[in-house]
Amino acid sequence: MPQPADEAEARVLAVRASHALAAAGQGDMVWGHVAVRDPGGRGIWIKAPGWGLEEVREDRLQLVSPRAEVLAGEGAPHKECHIHLAVLAARPDLACSVHTHAPAAVAFAALDVPLLPLSHEGALFGGADVPRFRRTGGLVSTPALGEELAAVLGEAPAALLPKHGLVAAGTGVPAAVMHAVLLERACRTQLAAASAGPVRVFSDAAEAAAKRAECWPESQLEAGWQYLVRRAARAASGAPRPPADL
Repeated sequence: MPQPADEAEARVLAVRASHALAAAGQGDMVWGHVAVRDPGGRGIWIKAPGWGLEEVREDRLQLVSPRAEVLAGEGAPHKECHIHLAVLAARPDLACSVHTHAPAAVAFAALDVPLLPLSHEGALFGGADVPRFRRTGGLVSTPALGEELAAVLGEAPAALLPKHGLVAAGTGVPAAVMHAVLLERACRTQLAAASAGPVRVFSDAAEAAAKRAECWPESQLEAGWQYLVRRAARAASGAPRPPADL
């Protein structure tokens, strides 16, 4: 999943990623955002504050510099732009980062138990627990907090922010979006299982690692992304959506 070739592609991907996350049910009114690295090294493309993920258009994007200055677009930068600036600065291979308040992720993190590979989605972390940023449950609104979060995320596809939400990242925009979606689905599955009784059946570390390689290669992340893009397009056009929710 290559990084955007130019500004025009970065802007288009920032819009599509926002719509895909909304289609996956990760919208929270006007909160939550996705950032795409500017190919020219000027910072990140991110929606302007005050818009929902499904409302994002190219004229509602900002180009925010590494110093959190708005270089293009309207309004002040997001208070939490430091999440994306720090995550992408820490890993030059990343093209995109996501922050949402996915309800199942927030609820699961409150249990403070390991995320188990109960399902294909749970195997995303290869049998290891998901990283958790515990420094604050408030906004990640300073460069220092952003850097701490980036260190917690490390090489993982995503991390939980207890009392807050999740952060995900990817070497391509589709991967970052899908990592956020898959983490939320894994949390939701474990919440459902735990609500019915003790969780007894899940993959061991070896099977989970094998499933991660088998179930989540780049091609499958791309396929999931394309589905979400189509679903978002149907929603925008008013066409009936599939009966089964994500």
